[in-house]
Amino acid sequence: MKLFFYIVYPIFFFAMGCGIYVAYTNADTLVDSNYYENSTHYFQTKESNIHQGSCTVTAGQRTVTLNIEPKPVKHMKELTFSVTVTSCDKLPETLLLDLSMPGMQMGKNQVTLVKKSGCLYEGKGIIVRCMSGRTLWQATVLSDTLNNPAFVFNVRE
Repeated sequence: MKLFFYIVYPIFFFAMGCGIYVAYTNADTLVDSNYYENSTHYFQTKESNIHQGSCTVTAGQRTVTLNIEPKPVKHMKELTFSVTVTSCDKLPETLLLDLSMPGMQMGKNQVTLVKKSGCLYEGKGIIVRCMSGRTLWQATVLSDTLNNPAFVFNVRE
């Protein structure tokens, strides 16, 4: 039994030493040196009060505004989704609006937005009722040109 420990202990300490050495030599790449500046876009998406009016997000050099009618926004009712993009040059005739719940896997629920006039896109869709009772939703305009701007809002009963 002592022979077993004489063999296992050196192997264990050698592996621990190697792990500490690798962690020490690679520690500078674990944390981003510009963390604050790089993370500011994570906090750009904040909860919007869609019931009081439209919500606006800045996406690069453009501003994207989402409006949902009728108000208050309720699930299981047909809704009209309107997206206005300022500086809408080089955008396609249709956009996709993805409706999802943050932190929860849902089936696809996408609304096709068709360009109506100028920089206004509109489409109709339904926000489904979640079986868990959660009401927090996220609407993401799927567009690489716009960097996929997202709007987070609560749906009323």
